[in-house]
Amino acid sequence: MKGVMTIDGQKVSFDNEKNILQVIRKVGIDLPTFCYHSELSIYGACRMCVVQDKKGKTFASCSELPKDGMEIQTNTPSLQKHRRMILELILSNHDRDCTICEKNGKCKLQELAARFGIKKLRFEPKQNTHTIDESSPSIIRNPNKCILCGDCVRMCEEVQGVGVLGFAFRGTKIEVTPAFNKPLSHVDCTGCGQCAAVCPTGALLIKNDVQKVWNAIHDKKKKTFVMIAPAVRVALGEEFGLSSGEIVTGKLVSALKKIGFDFVYDMGLSADLTVMEESREFLDRLENGDKLPLFTSCCPAWIKYAEQRHPELLENISSCRSPQQMFGALIKEHFGISENLYNGDCSNSNVSVNINDNDTSIDTSIDTDTVVVSIVPCTAKKAEALRPELETNGVRDIDIVITTQELANMIKEAGFLFNELEPEAFDMPFGLSSGAGILFGATGGVTEAVLRRCCSMKTPVNLKEIEFSGVRGLEGVKEASIRINGKTINVAIANGLNNAENLIKEIQAGSKQYDFVEVMACPSGCIGGAGQPVPSNPQTNNNRAKGIYSVDRISQIKRPEENPMIIALYNGVLKSKSHILHVPKQQDIAK
Repeated sequence: MKGVMTIDGQKVSFDNEKNILQVIRKVGIDLPTFCYHSELSIYGACRMCVVQDKKGKTFASCSELPKDGMEIQTNTPSLQKHRRMILELILSNHDRDCTICEKNGKCKLQELAARFGIKKLRFEPKQNTHTIDESSPSIIRNPNKCILCGDCVRMCEEVQGVGVLGFAFRGTKIEVTPAFNKPLSHVDCTGCGQCAAVCPTGALLIKNDVQKVWNAIHDKKKKTFVMIAPAVRVALGEEFGLSSGEIVTGKLVSALKKIGFDFVYDMGLSADLTVMEESREFLDRLENGDKLPLFTSCCPAWIKYAEQRHPELLENISSCRSPQQMFGALIKEHFGISENLYNGDCSNSNVSVNINDNDTSIDTSIDTDTVVVSIVPCTAKKAEALRPELETNGVRDIDIVITTQELANMIKEAGFLFNELEPEAFDMPFGLSSGAGILFGATGGVTEAVLRRCCSMKTPVNLKEIEFSGVRGLEGVKEASIRINGKTINVAIANGLNNAENLIKEIQAGSKQYDFVEVMACPSGCIGGAGQPVPSNPQTNNNRAKGIYSVDRISQIKRPEENPMIIALYNGVLKSKSHILHVPKQQDIAK
């Protein structure tokens, strides 16, 4: 629908905007909202975005279609009074311990209260009686801070298709809760954290494990190893005023070394290992006619979703560990038996990776003082690290998982001026990755990396053919067909669990046939993980994806099989250590 309307006396054209709110924001007016997200359905509950027409009628701009000739006001005295009243009512029913709240400084309610000059409340505060739910390893739910905007409910149901949160009771007793007020750990929550990403207050938070990291760093008896996921490097800068998608790898490494980590590594290397193993598994299944399509196994929220909703697909899921778990197992195996490197001698990379597994004189026990920390964009990785089938000899391969947001808080707490840090390089031997490994940060990246590995033609032209086959882009579902070694390979890529569910239904109904399927639980893939800085605008994830592709573009190593560290690892420590790369028994995933 097209037309012209008047906003605060200014003529404005509109063209297919789905509501008046979008038109208002198009002309540079930041109308406040709690419950509006462009990717979710219209709810219209918070009433903060109300406007008035020329007759004085008041209505929510998010739920009203723009009409030609319409005249509206956005900031009349009555509207100002209305918004202040709403804020006072919400605050009177809110746990206002702002100074110790995780969301302090990033809370939408706090921001709007300051913006509208709310200095005192005329209403009696409600007694907070709800129990805080800390049962999930990924998410904390504090009902005392909930403002009933419904963002988490719609995100969980509409985008993720999980639906573990909903409204219960009526009137003044209404609340957002899992069914029967069960803890999150007792329902089908996948730990994706997207509910926390859209929560405007501190009602849903990422579980904070920063103090565990500080404790490990300050313990002089422990060696601390940290690895950085690809998506972190294109989002961390946003926490320090840099543009979305700006690559801050060097400054990030510098910050981690100043914080006190003994070794700083690139998880892109274990992503390379994942490509090697997953492509081998895929080609074996393709050749032997085993269960297809092969589903990727990198995303722990997707794995949990499949366990809960589609156990019949578990045999179709790759047996590969995720890059996080591969790297943790590799580090603990490697540093438990490499005395030179464990003592900090990294001067000889050949010594560090080419280990004779038959040498019984080497101590192969796992050192409990080796602490491995993973920095990721994903909240579900916190739960993945705790899975018993992903331990080695009863010892966790990953000790602590923190998100991009938590890392930013550590840097701020340490007092480092991030933008002024001199860039530093990853430590060797596990600091070298290919461009294919970095692609894991964006939706479609795993598929593109596997196709690069499977294709026998290793030319720049071949890389471009794969790039433009349809695997790139942030669409919820993508399809591509490409010729690999004389055979047409059909692939599908889904981000967002509801999109994955729709894709699975089509596959099971026989209307779609694929050989390889990539699933990432978070919209846009890892770059849109709930542990990332909250996007400032709809273009943020596009910029992050461009950052990921720019890292690949300037990488001299395009494929994992060209990475000399991968070659050395296969010739050394990985020669007889398949448990590092694969879940020991595929059926154990369902436990």
